[in-house]
Amino acid sequence: MIVLGLETSCDETGLALYDSEKGLLGQVLYSQIQLHAEYGGVVPELASRDHVRKLIPLLEELLSQSGITKKQIDAIAYTRGPGLMGALMTGALFGRALAFALNKPAIGVHHMEGHMLAPLLSDTPPQFPFVALLVSGGHTQLMAAYDIGKYEILGESIDDAAGEAFDKVAKMMDLPYPGGPNIAKLALNGDAQAFEFPRPMLHKDLVFSFSGLKTAVSVQLKKVQGEGREADIAASFQEAIVETLAKKSVKALKQTGLKRLVIAGGVSANVRLREKLENDLSKIKASVYYAEPALCTDNGAMIAFAGYQRLKNGACDGLAVTTTPRWPMTELEQP
Repeated sequence: MIVLGLETSCDETGLALYDSEKGLLGQVLYSQIQLHAEYGGVVPELASRDHVRKLIPLLEELLSQSGITKKQIDAIAYTRGPGLMGALMTGALFGRALAFALNKPAIGVHHMEGHMLAPLLSDTPPQFPFVALLVSGGHTQLMAAYDIGKYEILGESIDDAAGEAFDKVAKMMDLPYPGGPNIAKLALNGDAQAFEFPRPMLHKDLVFSFSGLKTAVSVQLKKVQGEGREADIAASFQEAIVETLAKKSVKALKQTGLKRLVIAGGVSANVRLREKLENDLSKIKASVYYAEPALCTDNGAMIAFAGYQRLKNGACDGLAVTTTPRWPMTELEQP
């Protein structure tokens, strides 16, 4: 089965073709970073319009790159949610209309399920069950994954997500958007022990909260203004986030008795976080898995693969197009 995946939940237009026998045939990705950079964050209406402009040219590029014709596509998977309503609608309507024209089945996919399953596309995929740490601009969650569609939320953020905290602190420091990669780059030249920032709710179950950490950074920036301590602040801030995520992940593994951790989402590309997790998990004889760097950020491959997992069991959506900007993963059904 060849599945076309469409990802348009936010500010990246991603398309990919996944073959159930050959694996990933090809993928294309257009990022709107430059479009939104001058605003310091994503402008929903601009994001929607840009998806409309890019979907057809990207599809043509993908088909040419993969040597596949439209008629060879067996099914189409698109991001149904969560995400920005307008952005979601562009991909959903495009995918549903294309599927109708080709007389093929279509299915709406959960964006975060796509992220969580992306590491299964690697050369050494994790086996169920595992604990999943989902960290992105909009989500910070720990979940127990027992099978496709069989998930249990262990803990999540009650305010800012980790990626959101990175973006907001970067904005305070006048760093370009997106904040995460730029904070990480600046942190390479800083001392992670220079400032003792709080590790919010470190000892309170598996709940996350990063708004207080963001405030602490804001206060410290004002104190050292003009002293050239930005790299130290970036490194110390990053370390606070990394340590919090790592310790909560270890706690989740011990609580569930599982020995595999899957980390997914944009923040999973953070090198310091990967180093910390590998080190801490080795102490409890557990393993960590993550997607290839190109599959950490939003992409069509994860949507095509997640869609296939449900399509192969006969699941598909009707002609009505439904998008779900807020969509808890616990509402997903097991295929």
